[in-house]
Amino acid sequence: MIEIKIKDEYIKLEQALKLCGEYSLGSDAKYAIREGKVTVNGQTEIQRGKKLRPGDGFSCNGHEYRISGT
Repeated sequence: MIEIKIKDEYIKLEQALKLCGEYSLGSDAKYAIREGKVTVNGQTEIQRGKKLRPGDGFSCNGHEYRISGT
């Protein structure tokens, strides 16, 4: 599991996918989410604006990530 550190209270799912390097373009992240290729805390997530807070986990393309605070 790869740790993604954030400074704010939360990060939106689409932003997290770009931050971790899975997608370089927001449009690519948006389509991956809409197509059901991303899970958050074990559940398929289709809202690109889903707020992820420290402790939340998400997975995409076989990689697993966990959000942590600073």
